[in-house]
Amino acid sequence: MCGIIGYVGERVAQPILLDGLQRLEYRGYDSCGIVTYLDQKKSLSVRKLPGKVKDLEKLLKSKPLSGSCGIGHCRWATHGAPNQANAHPHLDCKSEIALVHNGIIENHSQLKKDLIREGHVFLSQTDTEVIVHLIEKFYRGVPLEEAVKKAAALLDGSFAIAVISKKEPGKLIGARRGSPLVIGVGREENFLASDIPALLDFAKDAIFLEDDEIAVLTGRNAKIIDFSGKPVKRQPVHITWDISQAQKQGYPHFMLKEINEQPKVLEDILGQRIKQGSRRIAFEELKIPQAKLAAAKNIIIVACGTAYHAGLCGKYILEEVCPLPVSVDVSSEFRYRNPLVNRGDLVISISQSGETADTLAAVREAKFKGAITLTICNVLGSTLVRESDGVIYTHAGPEIGVASTKAFTAQLAVLYVFALYLGQLKKTLAVDKLNKLLNQLAAIPRMQVDILKKQNAIKVTAHKHHHFGSFLFLGRNINYPMALEGALKLKEISYIPAEGYAAGEMKHGPIALIDEYRAVVCIAPESKVYEKMVSNIQEIRSRRGIIIAIATSGDEKIKDLTHEVIYIPRMEEFLSPLLTAIPLQLLAYYVAVKRGCDVDQPRNLAKSVTVE
Repeated sequence: MCGIIGYVGERVAQPILLDGLQRLEYRGYDSCGIVTYLDQKKSLSVRKLPGKVKDLEKLLKSKPLSGSCGIGHCRWATHGAPNQANAHPHLDCKSEIALVHNGIIENHSQLKKDLIREGHVFLSQTDTEVIVHLIEKFYRGVPLEEAVKKAAALLDGSFAIAVISKKEPGKLIGARRGSPLVIGVGREENFLASDIPALLDFAKDAIFLEDDEIAVLTGRNAKIIDFSGKPVKRQPVHITWDISQAQKQGYPHFMLKEINEQPKVLEDILGQRIKQGSRRIAFEELKIPQAKLAAAKNIIIVACGTAYHAGLCGKYILEEVCPLPVSVDVSSEFRYRNPLVNRGDLVISISQSGETADTLAAVREAKFKGAITLTICNVLGSTLVRESDGVIYTHAGPEIGVASTKAFTAQLAVLYVFALYLGQLKKTLAVDKLNKLLNQLAAIPRMQVDILKKQNAIKVTAHKHHHFGSFLFLGRNINYPMALEGALKLKEISYIPAEGYAAGEMKHGPIALIDEYRAVVCIAPESKVYEKMVSNIQEIRSRRGIIIAIATSGDEKIKDLTHEVIYIPRMEEFLSPLLTAIPLQLLAYYVAVKRGCDVDQPRNLAKSVTVE
């Protein structure tokens, strides 16, 4: 896996492919390459190497590629080390077919043995190379799409592929199962990509492939067939994202830009969902009948990573407002046990990309058991969106930094607004309480701006503590999931070991870790558990622990206990995660920058995890 871009049309393909790869760099990768069909030589020519797209760009300046049809790829290593041989594209034995691939082929070992016995020669250690040799095997007297279809029938696992052949110049083939692939529809040209940002410079109309479908693209036509060969009709979706949203706009990193975008994202969500005149909450795209939602007696949230932490906050939110029993599952665990899901239960999946493999599998399991499925997602037309009964879009715009920031708080905001909506449907939310919460939500974007104005102070704190070998994050009640999220952010981008704990659990083990060599981040805004957090801070202090507190403005008690305090505006505990998230993100960011880490593309991580 990681990123795919393809082009067919009248223009020179090389700059388009390079631009697309640059737009996909945020996903994390370790090698890259492109191939084009050279019209004059009537052959395929490849340029690939381990390293970054800027290195590929240098290579192409000295050895440029002509041609108006080509494919490109940035690879995140799964099978085989990141080197030139394992980088994509891969060719068949005769160098007549070129292919790039996202995903994992689970039965590649047996397929490779069979193909070697048949005389095929392999040049890499990748699972990907078996696909191009399978296509070669079947590519005899049939169109390229037919050979792709026959090869796909033998593959186990997940894949999104793009293929070109010198036998059929001017044709670009794509196919998918379990990994995303989208067609960009242009004028006298068409594009293929694994993610929308790669297309934003060139096409605003997109067609999302579904599992077991093949795209057959020429400069003038975009056709879809399924794996049985049956034509598929699907109208393009207009993409409203602006290219400027996928650019840094003067910030040193995408992550910092996206942290600073959060007040605007929240303001937009509230403006879209809450009709101010009537105070009516609206989800036009939800599609699930209100009666079904009102009848649900149990809610299950499934998600991974940062989205899982949003789901944990969602448990507190929904149980407070509705109230209903809510359980939260890591998607990869949900799918491998026998979850107790009853017909009519509401299963909420949360995913920035809408392509998270484990979450998608969890939703399919829930649907099989008769649950109502609702997805909270940022990407229009993604697989989770298409396969769920209903969707609520976060409309956070493209998130380029691998470590999620604005998508996380957008997910939180949607969970708050949906909880209020469900509370109204179930008649568990009094009008005066609803109005109070809506007024408080409306004030939060301004409060987020206030925190962001003080980020230099957070930077100073981060630089003072960047040398510590490990961090402990503590929180209680609805800010316990924020402790988990703060720890995840720090370890993702700074590579410092960090753990998040419910502060009440400190005496049940983690207190053994406290010493002068570890920093402890205590999330302690005004709340009903405030005095409990103060007790935890005193216990840490008595063991010479180094404390960084996140507290409510004007809290002098905390200041007496530790000089390192990051203040947030006063807000009800129930809504405080929308504020505490920002200093946690900034702390992680500035620690990572001070340590010289690549915050936008942390090592070993990919933005969208589309394989198990």
